[in-house]
Amino acid sequence: MARFDPRGKANRALLVGVPEYDFKQPEHPFGVTGDLPAVAHNLAALERALRAGGSFAEDGITVIRPRTVDEFDRHLDTAVEAAEGLLLLYFSGHGAVPSTGDELWMLMRRATIVPGTESVFRGAAPWKSVLTVLSRARAEQVVVILDCCYAGNASAAWDALDASQRQRTSLLMGVQANNRIDAGDGGTPTPFTAQLVRFLRDGLPGRGHPGHGSEVGFRDLADGLLAHMSAHHTTLREPPEPWEPQTRSATSGADVLLATPPDRPPGTPPPRPTTEPSEAGGRRPSPQSGGAPGGLRGPRGRGPGRRGDGRAAFRLVPLTGRRLAAAIGVPVVIAGLVATGLAVLDDGDRAACNPPLELRLLTDPDLEPTLRKAAETYLASNENQTGDGCRRSGITVYSAGAAATAAAFNRQSDPWQRPTGDDDNPQRDIGPQPDIWIPASSASVDRARPTPAERVYVTLEADPEPFAYSPVVLAVPQHLVAEAAADRVGSLAALTQGIRKRETRTEIRRTDPENTDAGLLATMGLYGTGAPDPAGAERDVAQVGPPSRTGADLLCALPDDAADERTTALVPEFLLKTAVGCDSVTRARRMAEYPVDVPGLSPTFVRVRWMRADRDKSARDDAVEGFRTWLTGKAAAGKDAAAQSGSAPATHGGLAVFGQDGFRSAASGHRPLAAGDFGALDDPGTLTAVAVPSEMAKALKGYRDANGPGRVLFLLDSSGSMGSLWEGPGGAPGIIGQSLAGLGDQDEYGVWGVAAEPGGARAYGEVLPFGKHRRADAQAAVIASAQVKDLEADPYRALTAALEFMGQRGTDDHRPQLIVYITDDEDNDRLTEGNRLGDLLGSPLLKRTPVLMASLDSGGCDKGKPDAALSEASGGRCLDTKSDLVARLRDEVARTGTGE
Repeated sequence: MARFDPRGKANRALLVGVPEYDFKQPEHPFGVTGDLPAVAHNLAALERALRAGGSFAEDGITVIRPRTVDEFDRHLDTAVEAAEGLLLLYFSGHGAVPSTGDELWMLMRRATIVPGTESVFRGAAPWKSVLTVLSRARAEQVVVILDCCYAGNASAAWDALDASQRQRTSLLMGVQANNRIDAGDGGTPTPFTAQLVRFLRDGLPGRGHPGHGSEVGFRDLADGLLAHMSAHHTTLREPPEPWEPQTRSATSGADVLLATPPDRPPGTPPPRPTTEPSEAGGRRPSPQSGGAPGGLRGPRGRGPGRRGDGRAAFRLVPLTGRRLAAAIGVPVVIAGLVATGLAVLDDGDRAACNPPLELRLLTDPDLEPTLRKAAETYLASNENQTGDGCRRSGITVYSAGAAATAAAFNRQSDPWQRPTGDDDNPQRDIGPQPDIWIPASSASVDRARPTPAERVYVTLEADPEPFAYSPVVLAVPQHLVAEAAADRVGSLAALTQGIRKRETRTEIRRTDPENTDAGLLATMGLYGTGAPDPAGAERDVAQVGPPSRTGADLLCALPDDAADERTTALVPEFLLKTAVGCDSVTRARRMAEYPVDVPGLSPTFVRVRWMRADRDKSARDDAVEGFRTWLTGKAAAGKDAAAQSGSAPATHGGLAVFGQDGFRSAASGHRPLAAGDFGALDDPGTLTAVAVPSEMAKALKGYRDANGPGRVLFLLDSSGSMGSLWEGPGGAPGIIGQSLAGLGDQDEYGVWGVAAEPGGARAYGEVLPFGKHRRADAQAAVIASAQVKDLEADPYRALTAALEFMGQRGTDDHRPQLIVYITDDEDNDRLTEGNRLGDLLGSPLLKRTPVLMASLDSGGCDKGKPDAALSEASGGRCLDTKSDLVARLRDEVARTGTGE
């Protein structure tokens, strides 16, 4: 990887820290919640590390403790004007987020809080404005490091930068968005800056020879901080999360050298870190630990105050006879109560708690909202409390595509532990290794079990029975539903035939079978048994564009009143109750009809064990068992809870949460877990309970092969402006290489490089011939052959040629086709000049082949932009860097291809 070396250039580092504040509660009603003495140590330690690192001259580092925004602005302007090589900005102090938005503000010494207004912070610098000032710098590279609460909220403004500014601006955020952090004990630097300084001073483990001049670049530094902080610290959010610094690397692909640690004699150990991890993996602040740098948020703020361990530790009590506590990170609404004498923070005079053990829970995308709600309820429950009032465990809930998750457990447990390349990397595509997996169908457990022939690094221990149930239903607009309850139950074919008799223009839709178990179960019903016809069934539910990723997305994505009134969705029944947050978008109330030949959802609790991951086995087992017992309603010995009888609704625990969200009992009869009228039948009769694993696998294969192998033509913008977006796995050719993972040996695909001489005969050059390829050969060929040219791109001529090319290949079959155009949008003026864009949008060929526009500009898919218009008109998708472009592109290509 190329690395920018600033040594010998005119570099500037502006180190900004605010250890003391003039206005503090409770003395000042609109003050901040306390000073941050650790910030003073941050400034001194970081200045020493940078001076020793060799990148900044004696006069190249400025340290300030600004009282006002004006003072900060003057120093920032000076640094921006002086830097020609590297410009580094560091900030540590109170970070804040207003009550009505997510923009980060950096509080200066004289800052105050004004509750209830849109911009609640006076005397604070808005991060968006700071980034605007940095964007006008002459420096070749700009690096920003933020050590404050809500630092991760700075990513949105970086994402909104234009492509040229993102090429040279790297951002290291001390914590993920919407999280507060520990400020340390006041006698040493904060935990994040302490480790930052250690890496700059001593080098990174595994890079070169520690202590002997190993260079420290921005990307290695960011990776090292993420690994260390997430392993040893948790945030102050409620519930707590692993502390995960966030990164936005300059899109040029070039790394930035920040320091070259000086040599030490062989055998000399590095200095001890300034913060020591506790046995539980967290940091034990001293009793005078005030809290987090900048835990200030408006009334929407997440999470309460804290004791030294960062857990919830306050309650409202009478003022009389109690003392006021100054706690950093208290939300403004509570701070206001404290300041007015209505409430105080009570530390309970108990010993500080250690951070609880964190569990990771992976689930199906359709189940994620309910399981998040369940986890939040459990974390605050008595069942998750120790005898001294501390929390036993924390839980991180996340989801991933159901088919990809099953495949990763089945044959990718090795790279899930140790990714070795871009093709198979479950850590990137699925997420971290879970302790708990809750698939939406119990049949998915058998599909996911590792095969004996593979190198197995994971064991799945599933409960013998699911703990809840939800049938997959036809969510029918109320005016189209059958009048008699008995007529709302039957085979899928009979029910859909009845709906179409009542409305001849009705459309049936289901979600992506790759992404959710519900989508795959619905597909099983559509294909039928006996002699299934996947191709015919897919034509029957064909729609413009790809299927929705979740049931909630499907119910909320209908474009207009007419479509809403005639569309029936195959979705889990519980979504008729929970997927109503888009009432302003969808207008028709829906009621359920029950296809008896479509299996229902059967969420199942699975304990996941990883080889050589048993350092805290006993504690982790206890934490998992505690949550399992609470969630499923079954005691450890296997005794059924009252709600499991099938006749009584759940009144406590996880089943109560699932009941509130419209789920049914997993027991025979599938009675509702809670009463409620949301368009469902209380007793629809006998329903198909559980899917057969082999039938699920068969349906998924049928979906992938329904119309035969796919055809994909990649257009790669190769104009001169793409030079900074070219190198490495995140560069444009590397993005294409990663997306080929979804194509198989029978799929046909090729790559054109889009750049041409003015007036040239063709607007493109062939990078990879169109045809069948062995994936590894194709990936190597793209990397070797794709070249940036000192020419402009003509997207109009290239897209016109691509549509004609693909149109000639889809005349005699129904094979899926896709055009992918990867571009930085710099030459879009050649697409919009005259009536060119209008001609493309009106072309009949555009209606036959979906076009996926992959914009390397964060605003490329904004409404009204050419990329968005082209993708929408063709039935394709528009992806830009505001989302995970690489992963989404890989998914879309996989939908067209057959894969392995």
